[in-house]
Amino acid sequence: MPRLHVLAGPTPTSLTPITANTSISHTISSSAFEGRVLVYIKGLTDPQGNVLDSEYFEREDRKGITWSIQVQGRFLQPRSADDVLFGNTFDRPLKLPWGSGAALKFMHFIDPTLEHDLASPATPWALSPLVATMPHFAHVRLSDANANDQNHWPEFPPKTSLTDDNSQLYLTYSSPSPSSSSSLSSSNSHSSPSSTSAVSSSPPSSYASASHPEAYCSASSLQSTFSRSDEKHETTEEHLMDRNPADDYKKVKKQKKKKKKQMKRRDPDCLSSLLRELTSAHKRRAYFKHADHRRQVVFGPNPRPQAARRIAFELMHYWDGQPVRFVCCERRHEGEDGDEGGVAWGRVFWCVSIELADSEDAEVEGAPHQQPSDSHSDDVD
Repeated sequence: MPRLHVLAGPTPTSLTPITANTSISHTISSSAFEGRVLVYIKGLTDPQGNVLDSEYFEREDRKGITWSIQVQGRFLQPRSADDVLFGNTFDRPLKLPWGSGAALKFMHFIDPTLEHDLASPATPWALSPLVATMPHFAHVRLSDANANDQNHWPEFPPKTSLTDDNSQLYLTYSSPSPSSSSSLSSSNSHSSPSSTSAVSSSPPSSYASASHPEAYCSASSLQSTFSRSDEKHETTEEHLMDRNPADDYKKVKKQKKKKKKQMKRRDPDCLSSLLRELTSAHKRRAYFKHADHRRQVVFGPNPRPQAARRIAFELMHYWDGQPVRFVCCERRHEGEDGDEGGVAWGRVFWCVSIELADSEDAEVEGAPHQQPSDSHSDDVD
């Protein structure tokens, strides 16, 4: 394995070297995001060739993991979860092998929210909404008094491996009006008061309280809502069943199922209850694969998210010696202007870059072919 350098910072052009395989976090701070990052790489060596071991890879729930990036932080302006992306960007074209198209289709099967242009002749990229792509994601709501002081944040790194904790995610619920729901994701990036009251430039406590009745909508009330919906169709169902039981039963069942889906999406009194039921990574990722669900969640100065991602496609084999960047960035919407040089993504919130320590060593050791073969199962915590 070639010797690697690890760098981190608020943007790809503002990176500083950081130490890996330690429990000492590194601060990332900008006008858009503040937080801290940790990096673990199995088999990483120091300049003298000594392997820098870490107990992280000895944990039972991290067996087989070869690297991990852990980030804890908060966004300093309200942002729709649909607009916060995570993934990889590259400086120059990748030398993708024959048959990579099939691998990319498999990536979409694993992560339906993935968008990419890995065949780009300029700047290849692969990005997904952070809340939908991470295999491990925890969200904690802090008081306004403690949000600005990292000493009052939850312990980082935690003593045990990160697992999903979305018990407070419902507090980020935003209930957009019909006229503003379509513009939520684009307007909130500018903290526009005209988007919705939930995503205005008011203090965190204001937009958090937008879920007053919704925050206490229980699973039982959700079921009762569906029951009332069923009662409305009871007469229709009986009529259809009397007329043609064999054929109409399926039709009625389909109508009821469709109605339940509509109620889940439109009833503001129960959407936050659905958020509180996202008790596992599987449920969270399945729920947030829908863009309209992501737009109902707003991250801001008070929430403190912590996340992880599992990479499904082995890009490291084809990196050709160039830096591999992991970025959390803003979605760029059609027609938006910016200073990002025409790239497909918007403002970067934080970036971790893994680079070869010495290009000459890489040529001797064959960098593109000596990466761990099992890194498809790696975590980004």
